[in-house]
Amino acid sequence: MINEIIKRNGLSYGVVTGVILSLITAVIYAIDISLFIAWWTNLLTFSVYIIIPIILLSKTKKELNGVFVFKDAFTTYFICALIGILISVAFKIILFNFIDPSIKDSLLDLTVKYLISTSEKFGVPPTTLNEMIGKLKETDPFSVVEQLKGSVFTLFFCGILGLILAAFFKSKPSSRE
Repeated sequence: MINEIIKRNGLSYGVVTGVILSLITAVIYAIDISLFIAWWTNLLTFSVYIIIPIILLSKTKKELNGVFVFKDAFTTYFICALIGILISVAFKIILFNFIDPSIKDSLLDLTVKYLISTSEKFGVPPTTLNEMIGKLKETDPFSVVEQLKGSVFTLFFCGILGLILAAFFKSKPSSRE
């Protein structure tokens, strides 16, 4: 059975994470959709996946009076990440597939332009570039299925990050016997 403090904090901070990620998406959508492909927006999203869990794990460890084993630290983080990802992906699915499906074409065009400019800087051969663009256009990166696939990758990444943070926040043994 999961400790109530771990469950409560994981759920509440997961909701906060999901809402913040959804707000970032909504603000980018409202301001300028080209920001969806800007490198710093990925950095901003990544920082949400680090900063909120650090606050969460610090608070939870304090509420558990400093007794925070690795499994509990990881469970706390994973609950938060799972809830945050679910909320964020649900928002993106609704936005890109129901509220404004036409934005997908604009984002695909922006992504292709970005891919071309980046590939040219790194000297990618035109045949390879054309192949990459063809594959990108074949799939709809904003479809429900692709969003869900992306969320699995994000959850995997968060799992690795959670292992690192759990190792850092776990209680240190008070004495070695």
